[in-house]
Formats: sequence, C-alpha cells, structure tokens
Amino acid sequence: MADVTSPAMPKTPSRTAKRIRAMLSEPKVIFGGGFILILLILAIFAPYIAPKDPLEQDLMSGTLPPAWIDGSDPGFLLGTDDLGRDVLSRAIFGTRIALTVAFVAAGLAALIGTLLGLLAGWYGGWIDKVISRLVDIWMAFPPVLLSILLVAVFGSGVHSVIAAIVIIDWTRFCRVVRSETQAQARMDYVTAAHTIGFSRARILFSEILPNVTPVLIALVSLEMGIAVIVEAILSFVGLSVSSDTPTWGGMIAEGRQMIYQGWWVLVVPLIALFATVLAFNQLGDGLRRALDPVMRR
Repeated sequence: MADVTSPAMPKTPSRTAKRIRAMLSEPKVIFGGGFILILLILAIFAPYIAPKDPLEQDLMSGTLPPAWIDGSDPGFLLGTDDLGRDVLSRAIFGTRIALTVAFVAAGLAALIGTLLGLLAGWYGGWIDKVISRLVDIWMAFPPVLLSILLVAVFGSGVHSVIAAIVIIDWTRFCRVVRSETQAQARMDYVTAAHTIGFSRARILFSEILPNVTPVLIALVSLEMGIAVIVEAILSFVGLSVSSDTPTWGGMIAEGRQMIYQGWWVLVVPLIALFATVLAFNQLGDGLRRALDPVMRR
C-alpha cells in the first residue's frame, strides 16, 4: 500500500515578520528612514565624504557664494563662511554631533522612562504615586530653560548636552509607557499568564513589554528629532561643544551675524536641521501607523 503523505501546511508569518512587512509598506517609514540612513552614512564617513577640512581657514576665500552664483569657486560647492571655511564640509561634519546626541540621548531617556513607566503602570500603589508625582514636578519646568540651566551647571560638551536631554525627557517615555502598561494589564493574555503561574516580573518583561515596544519605537524616533533641536539650540547659545567643532546650531549662530554678506552660511544648516527633524517626525509617525493595529485598519 502506497504511503499517503499529507501536504505541508503553509507557514504562518511570525509577528515580527508581519511588523517588518507593515513598516516597509508605509511610505513615511521608507522616506524618513532612508533620509536618516543617508545622514548616518555622512556622519560615519564624514572624513572621506567632506571635500575639505571643516576647520581649514582661508581668509582670501572668505564669503565665497555657492557654485551656481557668479563669483563662486568650483572647489566650494556651497560657498564659504567669513573665515573661508567650506560650508558643505562643516554641514557634513555637523551631522556627527546631531546624530550622536539624537541616538544616545533618546536611547538613554527611553531606557530610564520605560523602566519607571513599566513599574508604575504594573505595580501601582505607592510606586505609581511616587513616580507619577515625580513626573508631574519634572514636567512643570520649561524644558528648554531647564536644559540650558543643566548644561550651564555641568559645563559645555556633548556629554553635558546628552545628560541634560536625558534628565528632562525621560518623563515623556514614562507617561506613555505607564498608560500603555495599565491598558495591557487588563488584557486576557495577562490573566492567562497569571493562571499558568508566571511571576509578576516575568509577566511584565516577557509578556507586557513586547506589546508596549511598538509604541515605544515610534516615540523614540520622535524623541530623536527633539534631541536634534535641543542640541542646535544649545549650540546656538554656545553651551554645546567647543566652537572649534562644527555643529548646525553653531553655524546658524555664525550665519546670523553675516546674513547680508553670506546668506548661505545661515540657510545651509537651517535646511539640514529642518530636513533632519522632519525625517525623524515622519519616521515616528510612519512607525506608529505601521505598528498600531487599530490605525492599520
């Protein structure tokens, strides 16, 4: 008698595969993420991509206009500042500080805020009251003024900027994660996990946290855009890295003083800053749409 084998059952895509497919089908994720990827490449390979040394001065070539304007020099595609430094090279190197602050500050703020939000939303009681009151007090201070005060206390430098952003913006993650944790705690799968005998800590980190992660990912990308703005503000007022290091905020401050002699010194970093923040915002909105099952309907 011939063996009769049943046909292989088609594999059901995993949850991770479905989420990746949903993200790749969202135009905002493609365009926003693609632009951020280009910035990452510029930041990592800046010494090889930048046409000039961003700190090299040539006073004889000061305030040269961009290449498409009469009186320009083909060697300076986006012109020079009043000290003869290449604007394009300085803008490319400025991506290093902007993205370093964005990724590190947003990551640390997310880590602290997520942990406290999970504890407050899951355990409740006095833990929730203490963390919630701390968040309310922290959010009562104007964020920009508080960041300037913190950097003034810590001293200038990229580490101080990152610390200031983390100290201020962990509250944003804490509030969102707390509310999401409370919502997830009422779901049937949590009740089933209790019935099976899972400990509260195991339910929190192995069951609830994965379901909070999609919202967290979208929030992190939005926070990166905020971090870029804060770093630019602090650079603008001279409280970020040293003046020798090219930053978009520092370039904007320099360009503001010579707007009539060389408008491109101001416009180039403004466009870079605007495009980067817009890309992070579009990426965050696209991730939220792709990972939220309610918004995908």
